[in-house]
Amino acid sequence: MQLIPVKQTHSVNWLITPDGQPRGYIAPHTLQELWFHTGTACNLRCPFCLEGSKPGDNRLELMKLEDIQPWIHEALCLGVQQFSFTGGEPFIAKDMVKILEYASQYRPCLVLTNGTAPLLQRLPQLKPLISSPYSIRFRISIDYPDAVQHDKDRGAGSFLMALKALYELHQIGFPVSVARQQPREENSEDVTNQYRMLLDNIGLPHSTPIIPFPDFAPPFTHSKTPQITEYCMRTYHSPTSRQQFMCAFSKMVVKIRGRLRVYACTLVDDDPDYDLGANLHESMHQQIRLGHHRCYSCFAFGASCSEGT
Repeated sequence: MQLIPVKQTHSVNWLITPDGQPRGYIAPHTLQELWFHTGTACNLRCPFCLEGSKPGDNRLELMKLEDIQPWIHEALCLGVQQFSFTGGEPFIAKDMVKILEYASQYRPCLVLTNGTAPLLQRLPQLKPLISSPYSIRFRISIDYPDAVQHDKDRGAGSFLMALKALYELHQIGFPVSVARQQPREENSEDVTNQYRMLLDNIGLPHSTPIIPFPDFAPPFTHSKTPQITEYCMRTYHSPTSRQQFMCAFSKMVVKIRGRLRVYACTLVDDDPDYDLGANLHESMHQQIRLGHHRCYSCFAFGASCSEGT
């Protein structure tokens, strides 16, 4: 695959770090997963939200079924193996159930959701989708394994609604998982055990995936992280490990000012440097320079929003 190293619209620091060193990069090798950002509108207003989502927000616009259909078919031509959906809260989008019904005719789907009222109100509509040709998984955010901590930022009652959503979806037969926050000072083994007890109490399998995420900071935050150079990538990563970066095997489609655009991954839609164009074929021929502060989480810790089927 021929890679296009730079676009004219990139900033001056796309290719080099501020101290003049060649910036590290990832060369996409396949399209295993295509993400759709359904919009930054959300029923909650969490201060830590990496998308800055809140009620009525339209930084990234809500998607409709007609927006998504052409991308599904282009992705199928490129060999995509999974469609994934994030927000905002995806179930704010009026077409979300229709979108899942359509996408699950072709490939397995993953939905990231806060598991509160927008999802719970759609459960009767979602139930028939258990018979879709391909599976639909739901990952529900439960920040901490107790109601007080979780509801502090998400709002009173959010914890119990998220547990109810997990239980109801599992009872229908949908695969489920949990996304949680991962403070730096935590005892990860102890926290995991607390989640296991919580999930056991509502009848979920002990094998239910629990996926920790660091604090990515709100959008447009300029967190100070080490610069990732080509030397860093050669020294600390092998060709095999570089293929595990999300931007090596996935892309995300967003809607901005009425236009559908491809971004390098789910974590960089606040930076136009990571706008890779208006179609997937074009995006697959571009190197991804690791200059966003969230890239360091992938470099150092292997952070990934992906979850296999």
